[in-house]
Amino acid sequence: MADFPYAIRRANPRFSFFADAEITVRDGKRVRAQLSELSSRGCYIDALEPIAVRTKLSLRICDGINTHELHGKVLYTHSGGGFGIFGMGVLFEEMGAEQHSAVDAWLRELALHPRKVLGKNSSTQIRG
Repeated sequence: MADFPYAIRRANPRFSFFADAEITVRDGKRVRAQLSELSSRGCYIDALEPIAVRTKLSLRICDGINTHELHGKVLYTHSGGGFGIFGMGVLFEEMGAEQHSAVDAWLRELALHPRKVLGKNSSTQIRG
């Protein structure tokens, strides 16, 4: 096991979750993205354009079958190491019953089938 300079402690488990997404920021700008992790409180996304920390956004997620819109804000960003991809941690905010239900359904499926890839081949499902 690799030594880390700090301990990673999370209150909510994260799962690998690959799904297409579209980010819309308050000025109307849209950015295509890819989710790679999901938890009950947020997600990790990769995009070709960075979005500033603390930016509030709307995140439209498509798993290949279902599309759901969630609201959140960017907590942190990572540079793609020169590859032009930016990773961002997003905290979900303002979740209603429908949004909670959608995230819970994805997490239940991921917990039951951790090796199953959800969201595979979903790029044609998001419409602007």
